[in-house]
Amino acid sequence: MTYHFSKELNCPFDEAVTRVSEALKQQGFGILTEIDVAQTLKQKLDVDFRKYRILGACNPSLAYRALSLEDRIGTMLPCNVIVQERDGGKVEVSAVDPVASMQAIENPGLAEVAQTVRGKLKAVVEAL
Repeated sequence: MTYHFSKELNCPFDEAVTRVSEALKQQGFGILTEIDVAQTLKQKLDVDFRKYRILGACNPSLAYRALSLEDRIGTMLPCNVIVQERDGGKVEVSAVDPVASMQAIENPGLAEVAQTVRGKLKAVVEAL
């Protein structure tokens, strides 16, 4: 089982980030965190790295359901979506598959929430 959904885009990096943000919004997600990996690695290690952004996406109602079912599920939240620069000017977008990441948790209710989140994140990636 793969742990992510991915799609390659042929657009500038910043446009891809904007498109991902809008697609997430259409599925009820907000972005709680945004990590510029290249900038962080430059500041902390003085190394150059390709454009790579981690967006921590959260759908509040689904997060609430998950937290109500499993109080430690916050260790797996928010759902990460990455936007990264690829060779040839392409940009790849990948979203975590919550079903894959939560399969070790034996909670049927949580599995149902993960399936719902999976469908929404797949729709985000497919809409790009």
